[in-house]
Amino acid sequence: MKHRNASGFTLIELLIVVAIIGIIAAVAIPGLVRARISGNEAWAIGSLRAIGSGQASFAASCADGKYAQALDVLGTGPSGGSAFLSPDLAQAPSVSKSGYTVSLSGSGVSGATACNGATNLGSGYHAWADPIAVTTGTRHFFINTTGTVWQALSSMSSGNDTAAPSGATTLQ
Repeated sequence: MKHRNASGFTLIELLIVVAIIGIIAAVAIPGLVRARISGNEAWAIGSLRAIGSGQASFAASCADGKYAQALDVLGTGPSGGSAFLSPDLAQAPSVSKSGYTVSLSGSGVSGATACNGATNLGSGYHAWADPIAVTTGTRHFFINTTGTVWQALSSMSSGNDTAAPSGATTLQ
């Protein structure tokens, strides 16, 4: 009768290791999801602030106090100049990235032309960022001509160009 060499792991030892890995994963995954949502929301807030800054520069230097009514207008600078908004945001009618959809609208005026040739101008604007799904974000964000960023738990796409959206709180 031959004796077997007892090297290696037993089935019980392997099951214990698998159980420990399962417990660690169960604890870690919700934290990773929350971190991903926080990152997506930070991107949305930063994008709206970039739009607000681009609109302020556009109105002051290119459009005689008027604002762009579409994101792609801000992506075009005056001849020989740089754009007012980065190309990754300057897409019409909206841009979806990092779990959010960002859009821009406003109160149009007729007969105005900007230095970059745009005729889609307005007396005010409002931009909003809505999460694509509940797994990508839980808050909705909004900015308008006032330059304030607001947050709410529902979409504010039909907001006002100069007033606070109803049911929203300012972002600190």
